[in-house]
Amino acid sequence: MNTPERDDVRTTRAKLLVLGATGGTGRLIVSQALARGYDVTALVRSPEKARDLKGAKLIVGDARDEKALREALSGQDAVVSALGTPASPFREVTLLSTATRALVSAMKAEQVSRLVCVTGMGAGDSVGHGGFLFDKLVFPLLLRNVYADKNRQEDIVGSSALDWVLVRPAVLNDKPGRGKIRTLTDLTGFHGGTISRDDVANFVLDQLRTETWLRRSPLITW
Repeated sequence: MNTPERDDVRTTRAKLLVLGATGGTGRLIVSQALARGYDVTALVRSPEKARDLKGAKLIVGDARDEKALREALSGQDAVVSALGTPASPFREVTLLSTATRALVSAMKAEQVSRLVCVTGMGAGDSVGHGGFLFDKLVFPLLLRNVYADKNRQEDIVGSSALDWVLVRPAVLNDKPGRGKIRTLTDLTGFHGGTISRDDVANFVLDQLRTETWLRRSPLITW
């Protein structure tokens, strides 16, 4: 008798919570998840910005609020975090780490284990692999504080007992997806790259149905 492949969230109508659903990548995650047959809930601060998320259940709340997170997590099978924050060259950034700390605690309380979290090229041990322009100009002048918080975010996820995947996209663009990407953990010789938000969303959702990258931090690029 064949043993069924383990799949924690593969059900007819698996339930998925998306954070950062009104961002460029988050919107595609929501639309692709709906197309795959997920019941999607989006926790949003501004319902006005989420009016076009047709088919998703909206819960209004702050992703840094553990009480709001627990409400949104009730009955969910998995979580995708696509939270982002604007460039902040002068001020400390804490949104990502604060929200992620609350999320991990809320997921533990609600017994939801699968988390796919989008960070970015330049986080963790991918620092210094963005190419000359990104590493020498964009990163230090505009994104230094953002990535300091992404690092804190990754540390919180990585030290949790959740079934997590940290996804580090290369520089994002809005081109059509190619359906074929490179997935890297050994970045030897890699210096910069780009990828479409469409392909990122597709890869992120794939991680809900496989353990290939479980508790790992792949960088994805074209």
